[in-house]
Amino acid sequence: MPLYLDDLTPGLVFHGGPVMLTEEAIIAFATLYDPQPFHTDPVAAKDHPLFRGLAASGWYTAALSMRMITQAMSEVAGGVIGVGGDLQWPRPTRPGDTLRVECEVLEVTPSRSRPERGSYVVRHRTLNQAGEEVQVFTARGIAPRRPNPAAADAAE
Repeated sequence: MPLYLDDLTPGLVFHGGPVMLTEEAIIAFATLYDPQPFHTDPVAAKDHPLFRGLAASGWYTAALSMRMITQAMSEVAGGVIGVGGDLQWPRPTRPGDTLRVECEVLEVTPSRSRPERGSYVVRHRTLNQAGEEVQVFTARGIAPRRPNPAAADAAE
């Protein structure tokens, strides 16, 4: 059963995951999309002053998180459609980490100019196996309102 904007309420939480990071996948992603030694070379990464070891690209963490978000929120009518947000990576993700997401609805706003839809704000927290935040993405999304069968009948 699809969830419409009218079904989303502040405090509603969706859960997704888990997904485990492997060294091979971290290096493969970074080689293509973020080729920096602390993402692609475990030996060179040991000497990095901040990471002190291989760290996954934040964009890899974001991609894995997005997959978990879309799975967790798969019932939202029309899909998970974002229109912007704030993305933070408070700590690195590493080989062997197991990630999960918690997606909490913070705000729901019906559109005044487009009554058939509205927007919502969700804080997507990606957590590692210790429950530590490795990514926080607060995003605004758009969802359709529940269709009104009476209005459709009147229009015919």
